Amino acid sequence: MRVLGISAFYHDSAAALVVDGALVAAAQEERFSRIKHDPGFPRQAIAACMKRAGLTSVDRVVYYERPLPKFERLLETWLATAPRGFSSFAAALPVWTRQRLFLRRHLRRRLGELGIEAEVGFASHHHSHAASAFYPSPFEEAAVLTLDGVGEWETATVGVGRGTTLTLEQCLRFPHSLGLLYSAFTAYCGFRINNGEYKLMGLAASGEPVYAQRILDHLIDVKADGSFRLNLDYFGFLAGSQMFNERFCTLFDGSPRVAEGPLTKRHRDLAASIQQVTELVVSRMAADAVQRAGTRRLCMAGGVALNCVANGKLLADGVVDDLWVQPASGDAGGAIGAALSVARCRVEMAGGDWGPEQSEDVDVQGVVDALAAGEVVALFQGAMEFGPRALGFRSILADPRVPDMQGRVNAMVKKREAFRPFAPAVLEEHAADWFDLSGASPYMTRVGRVLRPLPAVTHVDGTARVQTVSAARHPVFHAVLSAFHARTGCPVLLNTSFNVRGEPIVATPEQALRCFRSTGIDVLALEGQLHRK
Repeated sequence: MRVLGISAFYHDSAAALVVDGALVAAAQEERFSRIKHDPGFPRQAIAACMKRAGLTSVDRVVYYERPLPKFERLLETWLATAPRGFSSFAAALPVWTRQRLFLRRHLRRRLGELGIEAEVGFASHHHSHAASAFYPSPFEEAAVLTLDGVGEWETATVGVGRGTTLTLEQCLRFPHSLGLLYSAFTAYCGFRINNGEYKLMGLAASGEPVYAQRILDHLIDVKADGSFRLNLDYFGFLAGSQMFNERFCTLFDGSPRVAEGPLTKRHRDLAASIQQVTELVVSRMAADAVQRAGTRRLCMAGGVALNCVANGKLLADGVVDDLWVQPASGDAGGAIGAALSVARCRVEMAGGDWGPEQSEDVDVQGVVDALAAGEVVALFQGAMEFGPRALGFRSILADPRVPDMQGRVNAMVKKREAFRPFAPAVLEEHAADWFDLSGASPYMTRVGRVLRPLPAVTHVDGTARVQTVSAARHPVFHAVLSAFHARTGCPVLLNTSFNVRGEPIVATPEQALRCFRSTGIDVLALEGQLHRK
């Protein structure tokens, strides 16, 4: 069976192909359109997946959520908040009446433009998340936890996977959402929602959780099992696009931060406070999930599952014995989950490189010479990563031991906020010597404490979001790390995505050259050659 999964029309559109029980391709539309978090129909992503798989047709197409229950939720919300919600209702209704209420017909037409004719079906949003978490995991049996803003009605689900069977047993429903709560603080601190949540997580390490009790007293009532209710008197998302209201601002001592404005101690403390509350909720939900499932293995997906700090604490605090997080936990990963919800098969995520393929030829010695000399190297090789993290296929690399390297890469290359940390990539066989990390972390989904001096990748709280690199999953990147280790005695490199702020990760050699020429990158390793300005 050939199943095409699609996520589209909200944010992070993507496509994925499962063929005869194997994941064979997955790609995000933003990498081709160059529109960050592109929500449009993933025409180019679908074409790339079909090309990689060598297919011209499929048997089934599955969209990652159900449009009619979603419209029901929107309609009930608009009616409940009338007349305050009329402006958002009036803005959204034409899109629904023109396209989304008739999504099956619309998808058939758009797929027909690509020469694809197949039955089109729908999976629920959170079942897509759950399937993307459990079926690619290494566990035959596991508890499953999904957490995000909102799907149709659900904002969180708890279930269990056994073999090829996946069952969701409990759920939280809109408007009570941990993802929306975190996004409210993201917006209040001046970052863009559905894009800046990871910035808020990074900012949290430099603050104190002085507002945490205020959040628990006024905004959210958390039960022992992690279920909760929000106090909607402080939020504006029911009646419009504003996440919070004036009462929220009064509670937290002032007006929201203007985008790109100064970051004060208050903003840092707010970030630390909502991060601590998020960790509390995730911990309690995870503990309840594994207890219900009768296993201490846990799989997670949904946008909140990208909070690698909270994930790391689940293992460090002994809440679970083993954890697997879908690398593309947001809506993009829903495309994989949609396909797997029909295929119902265990698949291997391998190195996470499911996009278009390029040459794997790398001048390893030349790359290591440049890195050891303190230069910043862009590495472009192999197939493109799926998900938000660069894993050594479309990466910018540097020596993590150089004290000013973080500032240099932030300012001259990535062109982003100075407080944001970089991730280390480490040879898996040496990870325990350099990081306090429970198990492998091949997709940067958990945080560990740094054990040796690595100033360019150590966050202000002494931790790092670690990628462990094995020869089996990432052979070329492993070879680069091994050669750097042999030269310097350090098996670690700074690894950040090959892009600049506001742009998607590069997808083609042409995009790689353009990014190289417009930034402070010193060397580009591309198609077996080293390019210098």
